[in-house]
Amino acid sequence: MELIEINSLDHPGVDIFSTLTEARLRNRLDPERGIFIAESPKVIDVALRAGHTPLALLCERKHIKGDAAEIISRCGDIPVFTGPRELLAGLTGYTLTRGVLCAMRRPMPRPVEEVCRDARRIAVIDGVTDTTNIGAIFRSAAALGIDAVLLTTTSCDPLNRRSVRVSMGSVFLVPWTWLDAPVASLKELGFATVALALTDDSVSIADPCLKALPKVAMVLGTEGDGLAREVIAEADFTAKIPMAHGVDSLNVAAASAVAFWELVGHGHQ
Repeated sequence: MELIEINSLDHPGVDIFSTLTEARLRNRLDPERGIFIAESPKVIDVALRAGHTPLALLCERKHIKGDAAEIISRCGDIPVFTGPRELLAGLTGYTLTRGVLCAMRRPMPRPVEEVCRDARRIAVIDGVTDTTNIGAIFRSAAALGIDAVLLTTTSCDPLNRRSVRVSMGSVFLVPWTWLDAPVASLKELGFATVALALTDDSVSIADPCLKALPKVAMVLGTEGDGLAREVIAEADFTAKIPMAHGVDSLNVAAASAVAFWELVGHGHQ
């Protein structure tokens, strides 16, 4: 461990925790140099156990021998920047979650075929740009047994700092990758596509015919506009969650949890 006391926000090396935007951290032009930020000992622990490589830590002084001690010991010989709570809050723009941040190497994107090779139930996130929703969908996917998550390139990055935080590290537990091809291309991998949308042809998400499908790709769209017409038109099935009291729909994160519960097979229990 290389413990580095900082007394200024301009200290060399700490810019990855403050001034770099999410786009610069992601580094699309040079993915091998991409970085993401994990917050709190619990989330960092999940990332480390999933095999992600730590690059640097930012830790409140009082947590070095407290909550962050085990994390620091497991991260090996990397710089650990530390200072008083007030200074670090000014650096990051908010009070640190449990007093520690970890900059980690972003993994290289995996091919869709590899991520889906042994999967039976996958989620496809199409055009969802709210980071909180992305994190919540991943948390439900991990908890309810989704085998993989695919995201269209119009969706938010799951390794966005807020997405990681909301997911409580679940983004490190479920295999995921970007889907550059149309959603309908998943049929070539043997998946029946089920678009979650309200249409005249929608069946209930609890319909036995959906549960009987050997391989299912559940397609989730953004709250405002929902799924694009062409995505719905090309889907094998369109499914809805029955509503009461005249409510027309659920938040996409809540809807994903209901769909995952039903189509993974918990609804049979």
